[in-house]
Amino acid sequence: MNPSPFTPQWPVIRALVQKDWQLFEKQLAAYVGAGVLALALMGHAQSWSFYLGSLLLIIVMVAASCFAVSTALINERKEKTLAFVMSLPVTPLDFYLGKLLGNLVTFGVPFVLLTAGAVAITLWTPLPDGLLTLVLLLAGHLLLAFCLSLAVAMRVESEGWNIFVMITGSALINPLMAGLSQVPDIARHWSGPVVVWSWQVLLILGAQLLLSLALMLNTGWHHLRKPAFY
Repeated sequence: MNPSPFTPQWPVIRALVQKDWQLFEKQLAAYVGAGVLALALMGHAQSWSFYLGSLLLIIVMVAASCFAVSTALINERKEKTLAFVMSLPVTPLDFYLGKLLGNLVTFGVPFVLLTAGAVAITLWTPLPDGLLTLVLLLAGHLLLAFCLSLAVAMRVESEGWNIFVMITGSALINPLMAGLSQVPDIARHWSGPVVVWSWQVLLILGAQLLLSLALMLNTGWHHLRKPAFY
């Protein structure tokens, strides 16, 4: 009996997710290791080490995001592995959910670990606690950029457009920081000993999370309606 195109086959989806994790677990461990080094530099709480550590941490998280999308989707498309997948009892919905969850796990594990580490470093070292809002706003931007890259990669086959979206998300980090520094109710608390949750911070964080969720839901709706892989 052929599987229904609208009923997820969770054992198949779990196998697809496990396959991606097992293929990339060593590389992900390397990203986490580099992130731990960056956190150690940040926790040293010297101006030079904080700058170097924060820059390294951003680079590592951006690289992990690009790695997850490019290896699990773009490279597989280039290597024509979809033809092999189509020969298996896998529906377009199964393939979508497998790739979605696989990418979320591949990126999500280092993202959550390193974000939690950055929060801990901010609160439990001599660094000003007020920096926590900046840490979370940058993490929210990285999450949104990843979700946008993933959504585009799952719907657009052009490698050029996919690379453009990934580069754009990374390039917007500096304008974001510059823009946040111009909001007095946000920037003036970064050097303070207390975390201040201004309405601007909550609004931006909420928008980042809602847009990330909306991108995943929109991509899911698109794939849910597809009766075939193409």
